[in-house]
Amino acid sequence: MYVLDFSVVFERLPELLWGCVATLGLAIAGMSFALIIGILGVAMRQSHSAGLRWTAKAFIEVIRNTPFLVQIFFLFFALPFLGLRLSPTVTAIIALAINGGAYAIEIIRGGVDSIPRGQTEAGLALGLSRRQIFRFIILKPALRAIYPALTSQFIMLTLTSAVCSSIAAYELTSIAQRIESETFRSFEVYFTITGMYLCISWLLMVMFALIARHSFSYPTK
Repeated sequence: MYVLDFSVVFERLPELLWGCVATLGLAIAGMSFALIIGILGVAMRQSHSAGLRWTAKAFIEVIRNTPFLVQIFFLFFALPFLGLRLSPTVTAIIALAINGGAYAIEIIRGGVDSIPRGQTEAGLALGLSRRQIFRFIILKPALRAIYPALTSQFIMLTLTSAVCSSIAAYELTSIAQRIESETFRSFEVYFTITGMYLCISWLLMVMFALIARHSFSYPTK
């Protein structure tokens, strides 16, 4: 009969807490670069250049229609054959950024397409450049419209970071796997990190809510 013993978890709790910090670091870095990729990708999708539009569409289709595990394995195991060797942590951040960026492009594009064409024409009439129009007239209202969907995708990306343990990146799941292999306390270890992932998701939701209140709230009179 299996007897629960959480003492091993309490003994290794500092390692698990550092794993939470590492997971948050991976997630925030991946989200930041994914947002940049998303914005650049939308700009490419809106470009007059057929080559840029085709490149953005091809990137989206390839990333969205292949498993994240395959993508991170390609970056970690295949790129060294091309002379590019990356550390597990750097590989994890790049993989998260690329994967999240492909989804962010489509989410942001939906928000951009919701902006009335008349606002763009008004910006041109005022003498604004297309870059200024995209930044000041299109991007911020679009981000306000798609902010809930974008943050949900980023939280999903944070949970996806657990797959990075497959290349031994330093994060919560990889630490849990090491502790479990040393103590053979599978239930206790994975029950604990389940609660930790819930806490991480909750913290991110609170952070995103504060950002929305500060950045996207309408001014009050």
